[in-house]
Amino acid sequence: MSITAERKTEVINDNARAKGDTGSPEVQVAILTDRINTLTAHFKAHHKDNHSRRGLLMMVNKRRSLLDYLKKKDESRYSALIAKLGLRK
Repeated sequence: MSITAERKTEVINDNARAKGDTGSPEVQVAILTDRINTLTAHFKAHHKDNHSRRGLLMMVNKRRSLLDYLKKKDESRYSALIAKLGLRK
């Protein structure tokens, strides 16, 4: 249910602000989004897996907090990230 190391490295490289950047809000949100998408697909087949659903809800809340922080700090970076990841309809 988690993402592979290769996929995580790919996501980090796509969203890093500088070389070696793994802690910026953009990278953290991108990793969480990938994990959320993986878990969402998991629930299509395993709809009674409530233990993993709790983890999914925690990840969604963490992503929301990071997005709120980024929006407060820099609106343009927030808008660019939302557009890149396709989070808003």
